[in-house]
Amino acid sequence: MNDTSSSPAFTDRDAQRLRWVRDALGDASATLQRASIDAGQRSYWRTIGTGTARIVMDSPPDLEDVRPWLHWHAVLAEGGVRVPQILAREVEAGFLLLEDLGQPTLAQTLARDPSDADAWIEAAIGQLLQLQTIVPPQGTGAFGEALLQRDASLFEEWFLRRHLDLELDCALTDGLQLVQRRLMDNALSQAQVLTHRDFMPRNLMPVTPGPAVLDFQDCVRGPVAYDAVSMLKDAFLSWPLARVDGWLLRYHARALDAGIPVPASAEIFLRDADWMGVQRHLKILGIFCRLHYRDGKSQYLPDLPRFIAYLDEVLPRHRQLQPLQQLLDQRVRPALQARAA
Repeated sequence: MNDTSSSPAFTDRDAQRLRWVRDALGDASATLQRASIDAGQRSYWRTIGTGTARIVMDSPPDLEDVRPWLHWHAVLAEGGVRVPQILAREVEAGFLLLEDLGQPTLAQTLARDPSDADAWIEAAIGQLLQLQTIVPPQGTGAFGEALLQRDASLFEEWFLRRHLDLELDCALTDGLQLVQRRLMDNALSQAQVLTHRDFMPRNLMPVTPGPAVLDFQDCVRGPVAYDAVSMLKDAFLSWPLARVDGWLLRYHARALDAGIPVPASAEIFLRDADWMGVQRHLKILGIFCRLHYRDGKSQYLPDLPRFIAYLDEVLPRHRQLQPLQQLLDQRVRPALQARAA
């Protein structure tokens, strides 16, 4: 729907956004069409007018400060990462005018035609390595104990208790806490590099050179395996485990050549990636449920089974994580089946 004053839902923010972009473009007849909206408070709009299409990022200052995005945009751009060009800005109002990188994300492109997956994943690995070579600026947040504890609580509070209405007995609770502790210890033991935290095909745009990287405002100093497994075990696109392992090995080889501090042993790196993936999958199960129950954003719930499937793939490979497999088999799967009935 075009962002015009004729819309019955037209708000003061809509009017402010439209006035700003018309002034920025020098086109009094320009209109806006919704391009996308993310899980946060930002929204994205495509310009329609006499000139080249652009993207307006609208980040309402009272809901989502645009300055962290701008900080990390500058850091990544200086480090050689392909990010959207900024054409105009009004920081206090929360408006940015960006280049239009097109409509399909890399996730959508690969879902429609996976025949070029190897080439695109190879290019995405290149962008990831470029990002990981950047020395995190002073003051960069750490993916440390506090953040890991918060992530662990999301799974228990929002997925187990709120979504499945489960209360665990002492044995299952102890087993889950043991697994969470092992996952946290593994994450904390990995070498730390600049970490995007959502480096996945949905946040990559299939342009050359590229792909271009989006949604980078939450970068931290984090475990070296985190972004690689995020890219290949995506929230919206799944690949056979053997193919994922092959791509992870390709990343590992290129990372060694680039001087990224991955373990010298490919076997140890694959273990770290598996465990990092399990930690992330549990977190996302909680986040998707929180988005549904707290924020009214229910479009992510249909992807919950994808993350259960990711867990089912790798848990049998790791004896130390078997208490989590027992929890899935004894309580989670029956609860999910009961909800679906």
